[in-house]
Amino acid sequence: MAAGKFDIKELERRMRGAMETLKKEFAGLRTGRASTHLLDPVVVNVYGQRLPINQVATVSTPDARTISVQVWDRAQVSAVEKAIREANLGLNPVTEGALIRLPIPALNAERRQELVKVAHKYAEHARVAMRNVRRDGMELLKKLDKDGQMSQDEHHKSSAKVQELTDRLIKEIDQVLVSKEAEIKQV
Repeated sequence: MAAGKFDIKELERRMRGAMETLKKEFAGLRTGRASTHLLDPVVVNVYGQRLPINQVATVSTPDARTISVQVWDRAQVSAVEKAIREANLGLNPVTEGALIRLPIPALNAERRQELVKVAHKYAEHARVAMRNVRRDGMELLKKLDKDGQMSQDEHHKSSAKVQELTDRLIKEIDQVLVSKEAEIKQV
């Protein structure tokens, strides 16, 4: 390609980054099944700073309907419990010493519909991120063509590759969304 300035692999890396972000967001969606990722947004005020919950406790799933949080410093149990309540995750912590259990309630039909809408919103954000990367690639190709650093044939071939990559990864987003939607509805 043109003088090493246009790199389809770099565009793919950026698009895959958007896909990874989507997968992390989907992992945090509560589907009625316990997942340690549900607590990813929880930040605890301890030792004069705000730390992610996984830096003050061990988070695990002993069964499909329970998340277990083993706080390392007993003095911080109430701070961890407070952070979980304030995260508005719809979880009700049950504290036993330094262990906090989070029973995962079954989802009602209304909540499932809300989660499906949230999943669609996350997927749309990922699609927009993909299209932005595609736009950046296309603009670079136009600039290289205009500046005479790339032939028109090369420009057309590269543009087709960028479009094919975008289409393929957007199709992947749609597949991940369909599977997440099925997971939300079947639990």
